[in-house]
Amino acid sequence: MTRKSEPNTKTTSGIEMPPVATGSDLPQGKEFQSLPGEFPYVRGVYSDMYRGRMWTMRQYAGFGSAAETNERFRRLLAQGQTGLSVAFDLPTQIGYDSDHELARGEVGRTGVAIDSLADMEMLFDGISLADVSTSMTINSTAAILLAMYVTVARKQGVSDESISGTVQNDILKEFIARGTYIYPPKQSMRLVADILAFSHKRLPRYNTISISGYHIREAGATAVQEVAFTLANAIAYVQCALDTGLEIDQFAPRLSFFFAAHSNLFEEVAKFRAARLLWAKIMRDRFGSQSEKSQRLRFHTQTGGSTLTAQQPENNIVRTTVQALAAVMGGTQSLHTNAFDEALGLPTPRSAEIALRTQQIIAEESGVAFSADPLGGSYLVESLTQDIVNRAGELIEKIDEAGGAIAAIENGYFRNEISRSAYQYQLELEAQKRIVVGQNKYVDERESDTEIMNVDPALESAQLERLAELRKTRDNAKVSQALQKLKALAGGSENIVESVIDAVSVYATVGEISDALREVWGEYRAGGDI
Repeated sequence: MTRKSEPNTKTTSGIEMPPVATGSDLPQGKEFQSLPGEFPYVRGVYSDMYRGRMWTMRQYAGFGSAAETNERFRRLLAQGQTGLSVAFDLPTQIGYDSDHELARGEVGRTGVAIDSLADMEMLFDGISLADVSTSMTINSTAAILLAMYVTVARKQGVSDESISGTVQNDILKEFIARGTYIYPPKQSMRLVADILAFSHKRLPRYNTISISGYHIREAGATAVQEVAFTLANAIAYVQCALDTGLEIDQFAPRLSFFFAAHSNLFEEVAKFRAARLLWAKIMRDRFGSQSEKSQRLRFHTQTGGSTLTAQQPENNIVRTTVQALAAVMGGTQSLHTNAFDEALGLPTPRSAEIALRTQQIIAEESGVAFSADPLGGSYLVESLTQDIVNRAGELIEKIDEAGGAIAAIENGYFRNEISRSAYQYQLELEAQKRIVVGQNKYVDERESDTEIMNVDPALESAQLERLAELRKTRDNAKVSQALQKLKALAGGSENIVESVIDAVSVYATVGEISDALREVWGEYRAGGDI
């Protein structure tokens, strides 16, 4: 007789879930008695939370051409979406034009292909950038895409002061978890700092960096590691900005964060509360911030892409709902819900609509948005929050003692720890100590009949034709002049963002601008070779 395996009652972070939590599990610190909107913001960054303003509902969208993505944007806005979130294809992310040999077969596959300002103009055709908040998931080429966005807004007659949204601009997590870096860490951090400084002067409503734990979590990190590694990166960015001469409360109010929401509902809620508490104390006690706006950890959440299964994909609707509930009850400022078919391919218009409706039902029907921090005071949630604060705080101290986030990247600490956690999780899946319904339990061998969306191969040819036409019709002398100026500035210490804007305004391409910087700064290779 086969003995039934004991259930694994620990979270992925190794925190034991008690059979029943009691009052003795409640943390004793004063910070846990604070109200929403009060330091250290463990219960939320605003006193009224969603009663005052609902979270921004974003759907991460981008595929094929700018024209097609524009159609998807318009459809989502018409259905009640309140913010845009742009996915860029891989060549755009790593600074190659669509006609580069390394871009072959990748144009428009993982997001929209943007080669020049002409594509960006097409992407936002008919969409007023004065009325919509746009998040752009872009890092190595963030300065170029931000420059294009600003230029499109100016052409629409929208002032810099009116532009709102977020550019991810988080290069450290690329070295840790994703790999879409171009330049060495030092030069990459300079670009981050240049964007922070430019935006402080010109874009007062724009979030100039979205420090991402999402990709760290998706690479296999635990919830505790997600918090600790993200905040360690944030500390490095703050120090970098301070080293350039900015004062803490000049730029810190526009810092934002980006976290994942996975399926352990209570651990995820506690994770968000713990992150707020830790960040508030770091900003006040470590960096001497006097501004409440600097001390508030504002964050966007995306439901867990790595949790989606190709088996029984409709189950992903339920997973996404649980994860979205965790984000909302944890106090997120904006939210993207994944489409149920994303383990199979790009989301179809129908699946994207279901994902958006999931958020709308939570907002309008569930009642969880009517009270700030609705799980505050829960014995279980409060004890989990304290556990995550303690464990993440210890990891941050360990990273500090080893020289900080950049040193942890260079010596492989982050990668090794994430790999170890991912391997442990895989072992638990194979032993059925972690259950994924439809994958390792309640399995159905029938093939899914879910419709899969594919990118038309003809789109790449059309994109190459548009790019070739652009190179013929633009003023190439002005392009050359702008690129030479950019290279000269890159070789010095001046802020280069205005020079990038000058280059995109004369229709220099993403690849040309990236190549100009490659000539001056070189490229980074895994293992540290340049």
